[in-house]
Amino acid sequence: MDELEFEKTPLTKYLFFTGKGGVGKTSLSCAVAVKLASMNKKVLLISTDPASNLQDVFERELPNEGIAIPEVPNLVVANLDPLKAAAHYREAVVGPYRGKLPDAAIKDMEEQLSGSCTVEIAAFDEFASYLGNEETNKQYDHIIFDTAPTGHTIRFLALPSAWNDFVANKKDGVSCIGQLSGLGAKRGIYRRATEALNDPALTTLFLVTRPDKTAIKEASRAFEELSGLGLKNQRLIINGYLSNADDAVSFAYQKKQDEALCSLPENLKELPTASVPLRPYNIVGLEAVKCLFSDKTPSLKKEGVRLSAAPKTLKDVIDDLVRNNRRVIFTMGKGGVGKTTIASAIALALFQMGKKVVLATTDPAHHLENAIDQDYGLSSVYIDEKKVLSDYEKEVLAQAEKNGLAKDDIDYIKEDLRSPCTQEIASFRAFAKIVEKADDAIVVIDTAPTGHTLMLLESTENYAKQIAHTGGVPKEVERLLPRLKGPETEVLVVTLPEATPYDESNRLVADLHRTGIRVRWWIVNSSLSLTGTHNVILGARAASEAKWIAKIGEKTQGNYVLIPWLGDELKDEKLMELFGEKK
Repeated sequence: MDELEFEKTPLTKYLFFTGKGGVGKTSLSCAVAVKLASMNKKVLLISTDPASNLQDVFERELPNEGIAIPEVPNLVVANLDPLKAAAHYREAVVGPYRGKLPDAAIKDMEEQLSGSCTVEIAAFDEFASYLGNEETNKQYDHIIFDTAPTGHTIRFLALPSAWNDFVANKKDGVSCIGQLSGLGAKRGIYRRATEALNDPALTTLFLVTRPDKTAIKEASRAFEELSGLGLKNQRLIINGYLSNADDAVSFAYQKKQDEALCSLPENLKELPTASVPLRPYNIVGLEAVKCLFSDKTPSLKKEGVRLSAAPKTLKDVIDDLVRNNRRVIFTMGKGGVGKTTIASAIALALFQMGKKVVLATTDPAHHLENAIDQDYGLSSVYIDEKKVLSDYEKEVLAQAEKNGLAKDDIDYIKEDLRSPCTQEIASFRAFAKIVEKADDAIVVIDTAPTGHTLMLLESTENYAKQIAHTGGVPKEVERLLPRLKGPETEVLVVTLPEATPYDESNRLVADLHRTGIRVRWWIVNSSLSLTGTHNVILGARAASEAKWIAKIGEKTQGNYVLIPWLGDELKDEKLMELFGEKK
């Protein structure tokens, strides 16, 4: 995709950028927004990712309601924060009753609206309003959505239809999120949102991928699932292709990319496709954003920075985990930093030491099979959303019948289970059961990208309250929060030596500390500075790493691991190359 394409190709009103974490959705959506604004189009750019990086790109705080960017006339940018949206939603529901109802009644309403369902419906409500609110739509020529990584985006884009149906068919006006009267009044907005998403003349969905096998596989899966939701107007963007190889490292880099592109699935080959070359700089700041679709290079500061401490090895991390008897080990971080690979390598190393190990993932777009074969011998589990939802519904109804509830009460429960929130509760239960496996094994958990992982951890107590309404809190749910805050649990922060992954990791650590969860180790993955490349583009990216590696060294007091970029596909035994063992 170059500059001329914007003049030649008409773009729809709604533009969605989605794909695997780390493929460059935010960079591309920002660059497209800035470019369209420069063409005198009125543009609204919104992030629906709980761990949005828009504030890093534009280098300022961005509220839910959006602010104009003075340096870019015609551009308004909004960061959709689900927790803030939930607070506004609660007050909109409860506020009119303050001073009119007893304090006990107000407290009961606030309690009912404190759960995870409220967070979801509030975020969805704001999202839907951008699509379905006629006044908002009149203000802008284009509304661009920088979305969360694929698995969560697929769920989010399914919600307009799901909530519209639920509100339309709910007979008693009461649900897991309290009275539905306010939502019922917005049925028109939800219906228009659904229609807009399904109209190819209004909505285009850009599947963003790197020239990488895992990212391409996820784009292929997303194409099928999103097509099933009625989003037919899709395009493919291949971001970050290195074209000018001239040394051993860059040739290996290019070879890996070409092998991935040669195996492009048939469903993606049918899509209109554009590519964006790899740039020698990270897309942080407006100058870099403006340069992305041109041959210009932003002015880069060259800082001579020495590393603050000699990095340790992944074996040091394993030894520390075993010595301290950690039973629940999370890999957390921004999408695309290599959490799955690191989790798989750690699980394999522990397995080879004779430990009983379970490798698990909480990511809806899981990729464990890309790292370790099912028949390798290592036990692995993931949350099958359809299965856990079905199992949860059966369990709730069975408990209701066991408790001798009347038919009308059981019919009410059946109706309430149709709420889109039920999926979140069912997935949370499955997460609690995974952690419970630490009773007799070491559980290594590859998590979803940062924002959704934090929401899961922060919602633990609220989920427990919601589950209690169905007839008691299961043992694994009751024990979950104390276990996560206890000495059995360790979080390994996985990051890259770049500005945005570092900033997100920093916020992640601060949030985890607030919830009482320990962080000791950072794993800095895919360092080009350790490869010795002389390629102009890769060399420039390698030189920029020193500043971030030094910051990490200082922050962790030397408790970090620096892993080089490796040209080989890391799977099964080859994962041991992360420990410096050539296979």
